[in-house]
Amino acid sequence: MTTLSDLNTSSPTRFVEQLHGIYEHSPWIAQRAAAARPFASLTALKRELQRVLGLASPEEQLGLIRAHPELAGKAAIAGQLTAESTREQAKSGLHLCSAEEFATLQRLNADYNARFGFPFILAVKGPTGEGLTRQDIIATFARRLKNRRPDELAESLRQIKRIAELRLNDLLDVRLAFGPSIMQQCETLAGWSDSSYNLTCAYMTPAHQKTAEQLAAWMRGAGMEVAIDAVGNVTGRYVSGVPGAKTLMTGSHYDTVRNGGKYDGRLGIVLPIAVVRHLHERGEKLPFHFEIVGFAEEEGVRFKSTFLGSTAVTGKFDLRLLEQLDTDGVSMRDALAKAGHDATAIAAIARDPGELLGYVEVHIEQGPVLLERDLPLGVVTAIAGSSRYLVKLGGMASHAGTTPMTMRRDAASAAAEIILLVEQRCSQGESLVGTVGQLAVPNGSVNVIAGACQLSLDIRAASDSVRQQAVDDILDGIAAICARRQIDVELELLLSASAAPCAPWLMAQLDAAVASVDIAPYALLSGAGHDAMAMAAITDVAMLFTRCGNGGISHNPLETMTADDADIAAQALLHFLRNFQEVERN
Repeated sequence: MTTLSDLNTSSPTRFVEQLHGIYEHSPWIAQRAAAARPFASLTALKRELQRVLGLASPEEQLGLIRAHPELAGKAAIAGQLTAESTREQAKSGLHLCSAEEFATLQRLNADYNARFGFPFILAVKGPTGEGLTRQDIIATFARRLKNRRPDELAESLRQIKRIAELRLNDLLDVRLAFGPSIMQQCETLAGWSDSSYNLTCAYMTPAHQKTAEQLAAWMRGAGMEVAIDAVGNVTGRYVSGVPGAKTLMTGSHYDTVRNGGKYDGRLGIVLPIAVVRHLHERGEKLPFHFEIVGFAEEEGVRFKSTFLGSTAVTGKFDLRLLEQLDTDGVSMRDALAKAGHDATAIAAIARDPGELLGYVEVHIEQGPVLLERDLPLGVVTAIAGSSRYLVKLGGMASHAGTTPMTMRRDAASAAAEIILLVEQRCSQGESLVGTVGQLAVPNGSVNVIAGACQLSLDIRAASDSVRQQAVDDILDGIAAICARRQIDVELELLLSASAAPCAPWLMAQLDAAVASVDIAPYALLSGAGHDAMAMAAITDVAMLFTRCGNGGISHNPLETMTADDADIAAQALLHFLRNFQEVERN
């Protein structure tokens, strides 16, 4: 078995020979990386090889891509693949393709080569290393055929880096301490859904309650004291042996959006549970209580109210929300009672800020920043503030064929102009984004001018002043558009959340934790909202992001990450906990 020490001490020639199968028929990558030895860790070796590839010329990169074989192509049938490629394709059963699957892959290979001029590359061992199914491979093939060539070149190189990472793991016989169990637990939770064909886990549904019970069981198994409170938060407490110890908190939400991803929220619960289990198995205590909270609701899917779990912890829960109705007419109060929760006890959930050291949340990035920089981890600087509105437009429904264009009061046309206004205005500010994610023409008909239209408005920015100025300009623009088009307009404010800057002293300790796993610390903004926003009302907060694959897509079944990244994140959190230092704050 090859070891990292072998690689560090061998001659340059031998080093290249030892890594000959890592990058397909491309010894130049190892040759250039050899000068950076010795490597402090496997991660440092992987990072150097990735750096070399990133700095290579476009011609060299394209040559590497073209050195890879087609999936289930002629070389695979003829037995001409490298030993590594043979094992990888066999792992996903590509050698067992049915006649129909083989024909489909041959057609996709031909279409892909014709469109891009290089073979389709996919790390077929997948995010866990256990292998993608043939159906997954074919679906990914078809989806990526729609990419632009520059985007597909970049994705091919990312897939090559993932293939190399998995091959290095095999070469050095690496056994990840945390990643596989974290990925498996996210998979287990994804099996419970309100829907039979996607992952939807809304507040206080049977799937939601079963998820809570499973999280509680895992927490107990990790040596934690566990409770489920009146709003449904699942709290595990790893008790310190130090008298008078304060509490450091972490966690995230376990509800999901409709048709959501497996890692959003849930990663931030199961990953720290894995770390606590590691500590517990070694009999290792911390000088502070460490508390993991699976917040019951953050997304607002069922009752259209976000951050229910975390606002209860901060003492900011609005008890009037208990009368909110879901689409079936069930009130939140009744839903809680049916699930066995006492709504009158919600106020007692509030925590004393004086007992808290801070709150640190681990979360998948839900964006492409880390992915594009080949970084598995990043430290969040701030969470963008958000303003959300429901805009209702009232025009005049009339005959599509007989009403002159100059006499129309078309609510849908007004909505279209508003959408373009949002896009134009939110392209002007730093870290400013605007989205119309919902658009409806109630009772619309193909031959009737829209008499009514509804749309959502979501404006976010790192700076509250930048966000508010954009909101003011857009609302003024909506008023002007509607006045000119003779459209009635009604605005309903759904959410106004201030930006939440992360505490520099916590960020600095997260930076040190990231550096401890041989990753260069990288700072980035969170454009998405998180429970950390609510927790900032009572304590200092910070966030650690993990890389999000598939172009950074989230709130979608395509949301993905790797076991290796989960493992690195857990190692970083473990270092953070073992080296945590409270800082005196005003």
